[in-house]
Amino acid sequence: MTDALRPMGSKPRLYEQVLDRLRSYAAEGGLGAGDRLPPERDLAARLGVSRASVKQAIVVLEVQGLVEVRHGGGTYLVRDTLDAEPVEQLVDRRRRLPDVLDAREALETKLAELAAERRTDEDVAAMDSALAHMRAEITAGGHGVEGDRLFHAAVTAAGHSTILAEFMRSIADQITESRHESLRQPGRPTRSLTQHRAIFDAIVAQQPGRAAAAMRRHVQTVARVRLLDWDPEEGERPGP
Repeated sequence: MTDALRPMGSKPRLYEQVLDRLRSYAAEGGLGAGDRLPPERDLAARLGVSRASVKQAIVVLEVQGLVEVRHGGGTYLVRDTLDAEPVEQLVDRRRRLPDVLDAREALETKLAELAAERRTDEDVAAMDSALAHMRAEITAGGHGVEGDRLFHAAVTAAGHSTILAEFMRSIADQITESRHESLRQPGRPTRSLTQHRAIFDAIVAQQPGRAAAAMRRHVQTVARVRLLDWDPEEGERPGP
C-alpha cells in the first residue's frame, strides 16, 4: 500500500483532507463492501490529526450511506468505494432540506386528505401499483426510490387539485433530494413502505382525517435523516 495515510498538514476543513486520504486508502487497498476501516485512534495517529477530524470525516461518509458505524464494532464499507459527494454540496443540501420538508408536510398532508375525498378507481389502482413496485425494489435489495416517487405522484394525482399539483412540480428536484436522503437511512425503505400502506388504506377507506395524519407521520419520518444531525464545522482543528 502507498502513503495514503501519511501525516497531514493543517489547513481549513481538515476533515475534507481526511476524506481524500480515506478514499485513496480504500481504493489502493482494494477495500469493498463489508471491509472494515482501521480504528479512529489508529487513523488519527497515522494521519497526524485529531480523532475529531477523523470522526467528522467518517460522519460525512456515514451521511452519504458509504459506511456503517457499528457502535463498539468499528466502521465498515457499505459499498465498494468511498467516492463521496463534495462537502460543499452536502452543506448546501443540509441548508435547504428543512424548508423542503416543511413544504412537503404542508402540501402532501393536504393532498392525502383530498385524495381520500376524491380518489377514483384509477387512482387507487395507480397507488396500489406503486406500492407493488416499491415492494419489488426493496425485495431486490434496492431502496425503493422509484416506487416511492410513483406512490407520492399517485397520491398527488388522486387529490385532483391543479394548483397543489403545480406546487409539487415546482419543488420536484428538491423532493427528489429529500427522497434519496431519507431512503438511504438504515431500515428506512421498509418503514416507508409500511407508512405508504397506511396512507393508501386510509385513502381507499375514504377517511380524510386518517389519511392526512398518516401522511404527516410519514413526512415527519422522512425528516429524520443523519444529514440534519451533522455539523459541518466540527472537527476542523488539527492536532494529536
